[in-house]
Order: sequence, then structure tokens, then C-alpha cells
Amino acid sequence: PSDTEIMITRRQFAASTPWLAATPLALAGCAPEPAADGYEAVAERTWQQGAMADLNGVALGRELVRCATLAPSSHNTQCWKFALDADGRSISILPDLARRCPAVDPDDHHLFVSLGCAAENLVQAALAHGLNAEPRWDVAQGAISVPLSPLPNPPAQASPLFKAMAERQCTRGDYDNQPLSVQELGLLERAGTSRGARLLLLTERPAIERVLDWVVQGNTAQMADAAFVKELKSWIRFNGAEAVRTGDGLYSAASGNPSIPTWVGDLAFGWFFTPKGENDKYARQIRSSAGIAVFVGQAADKAHWVEVGRCYERFALQATALGIRNAFLNQPVEVASVRPQFAAAVGLAGQRPDLVVRFGRGPTLPRSLRQPVQAVLV
Repeated sequence: PSDTEIMITRRQFAASTPWLAATPLALAGCAPEPAADGYEAVAERTWQQGAMADLNGVALGRELVRCATLAPSSHNTQCWKFALDADGRSISILPDLARRCPAVDPDDHHLFVSLGCAAENLVQAALAHGLNAEPRWDVAQGAISVPLSPLPNPPAQASPLFKAMAERQCTRGDYDNQPLSVQELGLLERAGTSRGARLLLLTERPAIERVLDWVVQGNTAQMADAAFVKELKSWIRFNGAEAVRTGDGLYSAASGNPSIPTWVGDLAFGWFFTPKGENDKYARQIRSSAGIAVFVGQAADKAHWVEVGRCYERFALQATALGIRNAFLNQPVEVASVRPQFAAAVGLAGQRPDLVVRFGRGPTLPRSLRQPVQAVLV
């Protein structure tokens, strides 16, 4: 799953390969990219604050879709399509099943959570443009329907969450190991809770260590799965040129790692992406965090997965507004054999926990990219 994200995935292969940063071979063949088409320029355009005036009709609809696409998604697959109503009164968010990840997400749980994240971005952007947006799950269409209607005066509400949208990212690095205030935790809990989903915040060190144990178990199981490893590798972008060309995937520099030629990354991935290296990295990152957030829907169905995505995205935007980072730790909920045991360990026996997220203050890292709006419209 910035994030990039996210969502919901979070593998940073090169974090296990620090030798790459000092290897001349890693830099060979990295010719400078044209300024207008280089990663930095494209990232800046992707994450810019959009126009806030003189938009209506199709132009406004496209801007709302652009904001929605800034949401996180599993492996940054951007597993969504958008349909604009001809009269501008609604937007539909549909799953793009061509971008599903069957190894890590066999029941499409993360895919529908990702759609919920996009829906929440759309809600916040609509408010900023003087519109009320009310997402609802359309069972018949298998999509999210988002009717739009004008707000009463004042016509626009550019909330702190909307303003944070262009800064939000899944920050897959070390945090500062400092606790958050009671007031900050309260704001995060309110943002991440709804009638259909709730948020469990774990800030005591023994509880955080218990989560770490389950992350290690889940991660070890996933790395022993050849299909999982192959799928993950297919979504890694080892350098800026590759990230720009595809407009999706997990850009390795977004995890604080060097940009390297694709052929070097292909070789190094098999050599250095090891259970021990990854587990050691997760232990360090989790222990540097202020806490862990576990999201759980009231039911294990698509409507509630969408609702969990909305709650997570509000949590992430609120965190960003407070200068707090977050990143996914979803291994314990992705491995079916581990999930019930993890649920019992955190007090959710009999329920399906949906997302596991670490949070704390830390540095900004390079941003993930997005496909252009035209590519996601139907």
C-alpha cells in the first residue's frame, strides 16, 4: 500500500540489502532522467494540491477521482476503476480484478479495503469542493456508489484531513520511539472508528511485543511461500524510471533504499530477501513505534471491508495532520492459519481482524506514484 503504499503491503526488500547503497555496480547504468519525466518531477505533480476553484461538471468529477487515487492500495496496485455519472450527481468505485493479488489476498479482502480508502478520500475532497458525498455498498453492482449533493452554507469545508491528503504516505522506516499524547491518541481513535468498524490501540510495550511475535510468524510463513514471493517481486519497482513507466507498485526508494537498475534488483532480491533479514527489520521498526493499531469490522464481508478502509484512511489522514507516520504490518491477518491465534492474542477471539498498522513520528520518505486519471476511468 507514500505509501505506497499500502496498502497494504509493506515489503521493503532493499532494507535487507544495505550493501547496495555502497556498491558501484548498483549505480552503474543509472543515467539521469529527463527533468520533466524524472521521478522527482512526476512525484511532485502526482502529490500536488489540486485546484480549489472554478471546477464543475466533468472537470470536478475528474479532480475528485484524482484525489481518490491518492489513497493507499495493496502493493500499490491501484485496484480500482471509477465511473462518472453524466450529470455529475454520482461517482461509482469499482474493483479492478485485473490488479488483484491472489497470493497475498486470495479472498480480495485487501482489494475491497483499498476501495474503501479511495472512497474516504473522495468524501474529504467532495467536502472541500462544497459537496456532500455518501458512499454506500451496492451489492447488486459489486461496487461503491457515491451520490453527490451540494452542501448548505458554508459551501466548502477544506478540513485538516483533506489538507493532509497530499502529504499522507505509508512510511516504511524507523520512527523515533516516542509516545504520543493522550489527546493525539484520542483523535486517532475517533478518526478510525465508525458504527461498522472499530479500532484497537496498543501502546504498552508488552502488547507491542506480542504483536511483533505474530508479525514474525506471519512473515516467516509468507516468505516460505514461493507464490507470495513471486507476486511481491512482480510489484517492486527498483528505480525511479521503472516507477514512472508503470505508475504503480512498491518503489524501493520509498522504503529508504537506493535506486538501482532493475537487473541488479532482480538478482539481489533472490540473494538477500531472507526471513531473518526481514524479521530483524520488522523487530527494529515495531520497537521504534509509538504503538500498534488493529482495525476490525463488525462482519467479514465486502461492505464491512470497505468500511474498514474508510476508517483506516481517516486514521491515516488524521495522523498525517498531526505529523504522525504509519505503515502496515498485515502479515498476522494475511496468513489464514495465523489470523485466529493473533485475534485471540489481542482480545478479538472469534472476530476477523482486518488491518494491523504501526504508528509514530518519523522522517518523510520518497512518494509512490499513481496512474493518470484517464487510466482509471470507465
